[in-house]
Amino acid sequence: MLHLERRTAADWGPRATAVIDEILLDHAHLEKKAASTALTLIFRYPDRAPLLAPLSALAREELEHFERVLGELAARSLPFERQRPSTYPGRLMAAVRAGEPDKLVDTLLCCALIEARSCERMQRLAEALPPGRLQALYADLLASEARHHRLYLDLAAEVVPAEAVRARLAELARHEATVIRDDLVDARLHA
Repeated sequence: MLHLERRTAADWGPRATAVIDEILLDHAHLEKKAASTALTLIFRYPDRAPLLAPLSALAREELEHFERVLGELAARSLPFERQRPSTYPGRLMAAVRAGEPDKLVDTLLCCALIEARSCERMQRLAEALPPGRLQALYADLLASEARHHRLYLDLAAEVVPAEAVRARLAELARHEATVIRDDLVDARLHA
């Protein structure tokens, strides 16, 4: 279960395949950012021992995904270049509360929602792509994205009780539904 309040339209996948080069560039940036976020959490919370090893493993896996997407860009003779940042993560993270442990919990839950949205969009893309290497890549990444979603939820439950995680996740999922509704850019996995 991905805990998303709003589903992506079924026609997003076919629309995304029409701009697949832009989607791939965006995807590479997202994998890089996901690795960076995991490392940032390690640096910010070195006293949270149960979070450190899972976040370290997550950062390595996200960098492996980054390298795979870079390989797809190279196979298409597309450069990895700067891209205007999506407003989606910043607008989602605007709901993060100040003060600990609320800030940590909210950050972990926002990361879980980002992973859930990635999983959902990659599924739509895999369903819309013709059989081949690119479809196989997105079909393969689905399981990882779902696992990352679950990991962030589990890490939040290391910080506060599971009931508090569920309640706050529901609130943030409603917020994410508004953010994704208001930020519909087709050439992005998250926006």
